[in-house]
Amino acid sequence: FALRTLIMNSRKFSNATFEQISHLVSEIVSLAETCCADGVDPSCYDEGSSALSAKSCSPNSLFPAHPGIAGCCVHQGLERKLCLAALEHPPRQLPHYVEPSNEELCLAFKKDPKDFADRFLYEYVSSYGRAPLPVLLGSTRNFLSMVSTCCISPAPTVCFLKEKLQRKTLSLLTLMSNRACSRFAVYGKDKVKFSYLTMLAQKTPSASFEDLSPLAENAAEVFSECCDSVAEDCMQKKLSEHTAKVCAALSAKDKRVADCCTGNNIMQNYFCISALQPAAAPKLPEPQKPTNKQLCGSDRALHTRRYMFELARRHTSVPDVFLGKLYDASENVIKECCSAKDASACLESKRQQVGAELPAFLEKASQLCGQYTELNFLDFKKRLRDSIRQTRTDASPELLGQLVDQRADFASTCCPANSPPLYCAEQV
Repeated sequence: FALRTLIMNSRKFSNATFEQISHLVSEIVSLAETCCADGVDPSCYDEGSSALSAKSCSPNSLFPAHPGIAGCCVHQGLERKLCLAALEHPPRQLPHYVEPSNEELCLAFKKDPKDFADRFLYEYVSSYGRAPLPVLLGSTRNFLSMVSTCCISPAPTVCFLKEKLQRKTLSLLTLMSNRACSRFAVYGKDKVKFSYLTMLAQKTPSASFEDLSPLAENAAEVFSECCDSVAEDCMQKKLSEHTAKVCAALSAKDKRVADCCTGNNIMQNYFCISALQPAAAPKLPEPQKPTNKQLCGSDRALHTRRYMFELARRHTSVPDVFLGKLYDASENVIKECCSAKDASACLESKRQQVGAELPAFLEKASQLCGQYTELNFLDFKKRLRDSIRQTRTDASPELLGQLVDQRADFASTCCPANSPPLYCAEQV
């Protein structure tokens, strides 16, 4: 119970300190031990939880801080408790957990097994808090079992090697489901369909919209069903089925996908496909834009996705976060114009504006992320320095260095396919 409470609260309050989480867990466990015993007065839990909410509202509270606490504390009784219980931090955009060496793991474990387990759970869960709860429980339980087994083994190195190989599927499931569910939480179901569709279009630009659209629909269904599910094997089962569909649909169209699909470990196959770099863009004619009637019709989302798919396969170096900006802009235009008195005039005026701005936007994004993908990091920074020097001829060496570092940091975080969506949308 204590471990589950630690996991739940590390997940909810991903920006809290270990000490704050520990205080909260200790109070919750104490409340359960006191009030769940046989023969206890029925009012025990109500009184105990009221005292706990009062502590949360104290200015000197040792519990996780949250900007919404003050708003909850103006209420009383059950309303206050429910309000406090609903608070949570946004998930960390970039996982911060780094697994120590085997020697460091065993040193910390032998020094204090309980403290080691608690700190590991806090660090790991606050990093991968968007992974479904059953996945987190299975992964953390498996890790702690591995450490407790191998640290008392006569041959710890061999033991860790063997256990980590067996653990690989679970590790990949945790990593990939955290990424997918983080994106789902930020994007919602419709934008996840678009995002997944453009990701596949850039890896396999020879595939048609009709090939890829059902796969994007299926992926969105999987994440919708499993990200918040407490069913033990929802994510692993559904993601495995989805990967089999991707392999069946695309192996004949792309050798790289076919190579990813040859392994027996289905989660490794999914990871392999996700990690594929964008393919070279084929030479294709300008995509056909949706008509005004299509943009304001009942199936406008389909027409928008189809056009974005055509853009993505022609600009394979432009990452999801840039295309996501275009998607959001198109959604805003459709909402604004389709409810206007003269929808056609509104859409035509927006088309002219976009027609002037879109090529330069795509070219800049394609150049930056294309060079980041193709070059090693030092050569990439040299190329950046040269291009910035041409546009900022007045920049001092110090300012030039800052601009190069800013752009390089942006590229390294936001050009990869699995970049953090909220952070990168702000940076774009």
